[in-house]
Amino acid sequence: MKQLVKLIYASIRQGCLYVMSRPLFLVSIVAIPLVSAFLMLNLMSDGLATRVPAAIVDLDGSELSRTISANIDAMQTTDIVMTCKSFTEAREAVQSGKIVGFFLIPEDFSSKAIAGRTPEISYYTNYAYVVPASLMYKGFKTISVLSNGALVKATLTSAGLPDGSVSSLLQPVVAHMHTIGNPWMSYPVYMSNSFIPGILALMVMIVTVFSITDEIKRGTSPAWLDSCGGSMVVALLGRLAPQTLLFTLTGWIIQLSIFGWLDFPLHCHIAVMMTAMLLLVMACQGFAVLVCGITPNMRIALSVCSLLSVLSFSIGGFTIPVEDMYGWVAIISYILPIRYYFLIYIDQALNGIDFYYSRLYFVALLIFVLLSFVPLLNLKRMCRRPVYIP
Repeated sequence: MKQLVKLIYASIRQGCLYVMSRPLFLVSIVAIPLVSAFLMLNLMSDGLATRVPAAIVDLDGSELSRTISANIDAMQTTDIVMTCKSFTEAREAVQSGKIVGFFLIPEDFSSKAIAGRTPEISYYTNYAYVVPASLMYKGFKTISVLSNGALVKATLTSAGLPDGSVSSLLQPVVAHMHTIGNPWMSYPVYMSNSFIPGILALMVMIVTVFSITDEIKRGTSPAWLDSCGGSMVVALLGRLAPQTLLFTLTGWIIQLSIFGWLDFPLHCHIAVMMTAMLLLVMACQGFAVLVCGITPNMRIALSVCSLLSVLSFSIGGFTIPVEDMYGWVAIISYILPIRYYFLIYIDQALNGIDFYYSRLYFVALLIFVLLSFVPLLNLKRMCRRPVYIP
C-alpha cells in the first residue's frame, strides 16, 4: 500500500513538472478559456441586440406609410438609419454592410388598402448576421401584422361597427407571455453558459489527448510507464490530475464571474454548478482517454476530439433543440459530455428544479469518467510498443 502511495505521489509530481515544463499547457488550460470567456461576455454585455440598422423604402409617401415607418423606427430592435428611394439603392446598402435589412412599402399602398385590393408589403434581411437579422425579421413581421390589423379596423369602423366589437373580432383571445428562468430574454444568460463551457471542454480534450499521445509519438511511453510501476492507471492519474485541478479552477473562476460578478440567474446552490464543472472536466478527460485507447495516433485522436467538440456547439442542443434534429444526429448529441452539463445548467441554474430530476445527468458525466478504464489494456500495450504513424 505504501509503495502504491509513493508511486501515485511520484506520478503526480511528474505530471506537475510535465505541465510546468511547457508554457503552452498553461496557455491552453488557463489563458484560452479565460480570454474566450472575457471576449464572449464583453461582446454580449448589452444582452439582447438592439437598434439594428435598417432602411425604409417608401414608394407610397402617404400618411399611412409614414405611420408604418415611424412605428418601425420606434421598435427597440430596429434603427432606421436610411430612407431609400428605390429597391436597388436599399439592396446596395445591404450588400455594402451599411444596413442589415430594409422594409419596402409599394406604390399606391394606401389607396389599394382603402379599396380592399390587398396590397403587398415586403421586407428583406441579411441572414449573414443571424442574430440581428432574426430580430429584425421578427420586428418587420410584427409591424406587417399590426398594419393588417389597423387596415381591417379602419375598414370595419368606417362600416359602422363600434370600436369594442372591432377589437374583439381582431383579437378574440388575449395571450399573456410569462418567460421562466430568463425573463429578460437575454442572450448572454443562455449562450454564455453553454458556449464558454464548450470552449473549456474543447481545450480539455485537446490537452488530454496531446499529453498521452505525445509520449507515444516521441517513443518515451515505455519509460513513462516504468516510472509508474507499470500501471497505466497510476500513469494516467499522475499525468491528468494536475490538469484536472487547473481546468477545474479555471472553470470555477468563470462560474464565479458569471453567477457572482455578473449576477446571472442562479436558482440553485453554487456548489451544484461547481460540482457539475468538476464532473465536466473529468468526463471530457475520460472521453479523450477512450479515444486515445481506440486510436493512439496523435493526429487522428486530436482530429476526432476536435471535430466532436466543435460539432457539440451545433448538435449539443445549444442552438437547435435535439427533438428537432434528425434521428442519427440526435443520437450523436448524447455521446457528448458537454450536453449533460448544459442540461444541468438549464434544470438547476435557470429553472431551479429539484436536484432529483437532474441526477441522471450527473450519472452520465460519471459514466464518461468510468469509460476511461475500458481501453486501458490496449493503451498500455501501445505504450509498451510505441509505433508512431504520421
